[in-house]
Amino acid sequence: MPAQETDRTFDLAVVGGGIVGLAHAYEGARAGLKVALFERSPAAAGATIRNFGMVWPIGQPEAGFDRAMRSREVWLKLASEARFWAQPWGSLHLAYHDDEMAVLEEFIHTSAGSGAYQATLLNPAAALDKSPAVRPVGLKGAMYSATEVNVDPREATEAIHRYLREAMGVAIYYGVAITHIAAPVLAGSGQEWKAERIVVCTGADFETLYPAQFEQEGLVKCKLQMMRTGVQPNNWQLGPNLAAGLTLQHYGAFANCKSLAAVKKRFARRMAEYNQWGIHVMVSQTAKGELTIGDSHEYSLNPSPFDKQFINDLILDYLRGFAQFPNAAIAETWHGVYPKCPRGRNHIRFEPEPGVMVVNGLGGAGMTLSFGLAQETMA
Repeated sequence: MPAQETDRTFDLAVVGGGIVGLAHAYEGARAGLKVALFERSPAAAGATIRNFGMVWPIGQPEAGFDRAMRSREVWLKLASEARFWAQPWGSLHLAYHDDEMAVLEEFIHTSAGSGAYQATLLNPAAALDKSPAVRPVGLKGAMYSATEVNVDPREATEAIHRYLREAMGVAIYYGVAITHIAAPVLAGSGQEWKAERIVVCTGADFETLYPAQFEQEGLVKCKLQMMRTGVQPNNWQLGPNLAAGLTLQHYGAFANCKSLAAVKKRFARRMAEYNQWGIHVMVSQTAKGELTIGDSHEYSLNPSPFDKQFINDLILDYLRGFAQFPNAAIAETWHGVYPKCPRGRNHIRFEPEPGVMVVNGLGGAGMTLSFGLAQETMA
């Protein structure tokens, strides 16, 4: 509970302490509003702390790239002010097949050529210079993008919570599940508050608030499995975040590349199990030097709580084809669950009653889009 627990009237109340909720609380406080944030757990414990920590503009279709870049700007500003680690290392997409290289070339000559993206093609030697982790055998070339930023989501989330409380005056109520809203009143845990505006950012919890409206929106839940190594020795640095061919069919930025059809056809024929479990493989590094590796995508309204070791094995098998590390031993495994929009949308935003806005469904782009989306919501 915040110190001012007797003060229960606010300009803005935000329900949910993950990155989407944090972004809206930040924008509200930045605009001079009196803000309350409600987090049902003692600390944020959902998808926001269970991801790569990559701010990934390069994956966004051109229509969403500006929103991603505005988010990137906020991330770097907040990292300085809230004192958490953030590295604008960029990203490296590696190609080990001619059809993958064709997609990168088409992307550079069409989408990237429009000026929206800050990406360049690299020959194998230049790609190897970018990261000591890149496997040289069979490498056709790569695409380097300068816009991606790395944070450690566990450290950054805690730091942003602290900054909102201590520097921006946001009242944060931990361990309080808001279970009823009749604007301007919010209720939960036997207590009530009032707010002129309410933003609901409850992530994968579609059941507690406005379940009928969520059902109409058609969101599903996506379970992803991830891993992390121990600290790499001797201050070894990965450099740019790494991705390879499977990633090309995952992100919307590449969807309009005609050459992608050949890549998809090859994966469907030779790597059907990867497609079945929605696997594409990426790796990033934390401030401490650990490597975060993933991931898979299982879509359901009721994802299994039990992780599948063979999925982790598939991820690691593919990873060994394009990356190598001094310390590859896995120290942690986990899974996260995030909400995913149907029909190609990258978020939902609706008003279930006057004074209340629901913002959800950012899928795997929550770290990338939340601050830019919050700017639009609050505007």
